[in-house]
Amino acid sequence: MLRTIAWYAHFAVSLVLTIPQLYKVKGLMKADKIYEADEYIHKTVSAWAMSQVKMSGAKVKVYGEENIPKDIPVLFVSNHQSNFDIAMFMSFVSKPKGYISKIEMSKIPVLRTWMEYMHCVFMERGNLRKAAEAISEGIKILKRGYSLVLFPEGTRSKSNEMGEFKAGGFKLATKSKVPIVPVTIKGTYKLMESNNNKIVPAEVEMFIHPMIETAELTREEEVELSDQVRNIIMSKL
Repeated sequence: MLRTIAWYAHFAVSLVLTIPQLYKVKGLMKADKIYEADEYIHKTVSAWAMSQVKMSGAKVKVYGEENIPKDIPVLFVSNHQSNFDIAMFMSFVSKPKGYISKIEMSKIPVLRTWMEYMHCVFMERGNLRKAAEAISEGIKILKRGYSLVLFPEGTRSKSNEMGEFKAGGFKLATKSKVPIVPVTIKGTYKLMESNNNKIVPAEVEMFIHPMIETAELTREEEVELSDQVRNIIMSKL
């Protein structure tokens, strides 16, 4: 219980303490130092997320980091077991990236601003028009050279099982012509969700698979893309 109290307190306090760094980002952008701002954002949010992972007591093993291309944008596609999944990406995937996130995340002060700076896209589930607008926005972000993370199950599984993938999100890659990097996350649900939201140390694995090119897919290959990626991710669960 003490770990849980300490974790939630650290989440709130450490987030507030990043406010001065937000002003630095704003200054860099105002001076049109976009590259420096992007690097500073990535460094800051990665350090903050890593502190949350460490406080949870998680023991993390990452495989396949060599499969992350350095100089091109990609769409990371991952299964979704826990609220910790985003922290895992921020901490252990050394490439600046935003997230396709549920709209509820935009209601958290300070965190919302960081997510906007990271080029995250907020999606309102259940609203087809808003979802289509979010996909369109994500395509523009990818075309501008920024990477994104998609959780196509649409919600946390809170277990080692994996739900069906919503195929619509794959338009992010096929319309922007960026590669997909499938990622398997295993064990994050043990840190929180399987313990009634109490923080408990656990072993977590992240498998980063070789990327899949999407620039020249046939129509048939595009239709099969969701199942192809899902099978790759499932292979390590």
